[in-house]
Amino acid sequence: MPKTAATPPLAADPSRWKALVFIALAQLMVVLDATIVNIALPSAQTDLGISDGNRQWVITAYALAFGGLLLFGGRIADKWGRKNAFVVGLIGFALASALGGAANGEAMMLGARALQGAFGALLAPAALSLLAVMFTDAKERAKAFGIYGAIAGGGGAVGLILGGFLTEYLNWRWTFFVNIPFAIVAAVGAWLVIREPAGSRNRAPLDIPGVVLSTLGLVALVYGFTRAESAGWSDGTTVGMFIASAVLLAAFVYTESKVKSPLLPLRVLLERNRGGVYLSLGLAVIAMFGLFLFLTYYLQIVKGFSPVQTGFAFLPMIVGMITGSTQIGARLMTRVAPRLLMGPGFLLAATGMLLLTQLEVGSSYPALILPAQLLLGLGMGTAFMPAMSLATHGVNPADAGVASAMVNTSQQVGGAIGTALLNTIAASATTAYLTDHAAEAAAGGAAAKLVQAQAMVEGYSSAIWWAVGILAASSAIALTLINTGRPGAGGPVASGSGSGSSEEAELKVPVIAH
Repeated sequence: MPKTAATPPLAADPSRWKALVFIALAQLMVVLDATIVNIALPSAQTDLGISDGNRQWVITAYALAFGGLLLFGGRIADKWGRKNAFVVGLIGFALASALGGAANGEAMMLGARALQGAFGALLAPAALSLLAVMFTDAKERAKAFGIYGAIAGGGGAVGLILGGFLTEYLNWRWTFFVNIPFAIVAAVGAWLVIREPAGSRNRAPLDIPGVVLSTLGLVALVYGFTRAESAGWSDGTTVGMFIASAVLLAAFVYTESKVKSPLLPLRVLLERNRGGVYLSLGLAVIAMFGLFLFLTYYLQIVKGFSPVQTGFAFLPMIVGMITGSTQIGARLMTRVAPRLLMGPGFLLAATGMLLLTQLEVGSSYPALILPAQLLLGLGMGTAFMPAMSLATHGVNPADAGVASAMVNTSQQVGGAIGTALLNTIAASATTAYLTDHAAEAAAGGAAAKLVQAQAMVEGYSSAIWWAVGILAASSAIALTLINTGRPGAGGPVASGSGSGSSEEAELKVPVIAH
């Protein structure tokens, strides 16, 4: 049955397949933006004078706004109308992209990225909800979400390559401007084609205290990690941010336990399998997002790759993810218990990350970086597929939407924390290396340049060691907390509870995992 249990089965919308084109186009835009900016970041940092300590905020501002407001965006879409939220999200995303492309300084760039994340948080759940309410037949729904997910997966590779071409042959600003035609076409098409079923809105009042507390708590948490880079872990403001975050998030949990219509019902988090998925995926993404940043800088600054070469250099990871998802995870998830895919998957990714701890200034791309990326991609892809399916394990039909949004929130927030945390560790290790080799750095010439490059790589490898440990912890959590059997064991899975085949078909696709 449809994910929104309150909506009765309706006649199939004759324009649903046309609508899918514009919904998928919007998803492609969001995925492109996530990877394009990684490639453009070194050039943008130089032009705008963004410091090394603040560069990760170009990624973090987007991820935090997206992750922090995703649940709220889903509730707005349910209450206001999914079509309205979808179109407004597209228009807002286009305007924020124009602002980012025209940025004349650090503050303007970071503000534009935060706005992109906020409108993305309105756009993404609206798109998923539209597919859920427009495709009511189980087979058609599975096909629609399959197409949507394939575009999302392939979009990451397209973004890396397109970002390289735009940065190298035009200007980094075009990595923002390119979103505008995507958004305009998708918004006009959606307005003309999409007809949202009547009576599908959720009229429950908004949990404003929950939104405020969760957003402020997450901002304080990430700012604490970022502040630690420049001021140290014992700095008063750093410690204060962590304390404030703990207080705010504790207040959020208390509020959610008391309000009549909570933003995030606690029952969604407390079931051990769902909790295991959210925690293990969030930790795994902490490792992955930091790595994207380090490899981009390593390839462009240390190895001298052009933006286009850097884009193509990331393809093995994308290929590994798609292969792990479609050829390993999807084929085995009905045959083995989810934890037997997620645990080994995260361990395989940790093995790939372990290879990258051996990075040196002169490391070979084919001999080291390529096989490490393949292992990372295969492991993460294999783990993501059962995790997405398990995100609504045993959930009440009325909570299926928020449970699905929660797994995306854990990824986005994990990405924001990961970029800040691992960048902080890398910067500290680089500074320590330069301090230890101050005499060589002061000599000038080629020797000083070599020391500078070695210091950067020392920082990257130190942070990657932490990423290895984080992925190992993800594996342990998946193997320990997740105890449900394989989906097909003993017959259909909760077919009468709203978590049946059509819902599983939707959630097997890691649509916002990039």
